[in-house]
Amino acid sequence: MKAVISAIGHDRPGLVGELTEIIAGKAANVEDSRMTVLGGEFAVLMSVSAEESVLDALEAELAKHAQNKGLAHLFRKTHERSTGKRIRQRVTVSAMDHPGIVSQVAGFFGSLGVNIANLDTATEPAAHTGTPIFNLTVDVELPDTMSAAELADAFESFCNQADLDGEIANRR
Repeated sequence: MKAVISAIGHDRPGLVGELTEIIAGKAANVEDSRMTVLGGEFAVLMSVSAEESVLDALEAELAKHAQNKGLAHLFRKTHERSTGKRIRQRVTVSAMDHPGIVSQVAGFFGSLGVNIANLDTATEPAAHTGTPIFNLTVDVELPDTMSAAELADAFESFCNQADLDGEIANRR
């Protein structure tokens, strides 16, 4: 059985060690994770697997730990997701930073029935001017009714209209 664990807390050394020690102590396995500092907070998102009774005990212990350490957390049992033979594409977008870029890109994919499997963003200063440049990388899964060429054409048109620099690469 699987569970997804999310925790957010003030960034400090040892936080990852504490959480993973609790997981390992219950003989659960971390199968997939994303961990990063956002602002002054450290955010953890991970998928763990173990027997259901182990997950129940893990949920209780993590809740106690989160309360003692001032962490916001979520524990949710789940199952493996089947993606079938869907075409996966990696999309990158760059633009001068301004509000709404993620919303525009997500709205574009949602309107086509394209699933967002992973999304990462970062802002960095441009080399010579220092102007904030927004970078987005997203992995998408095309619906069975859409070809990679159809997505590429629609995405090129979207980027031209939205004044974004974008590129799509095949991930399969």
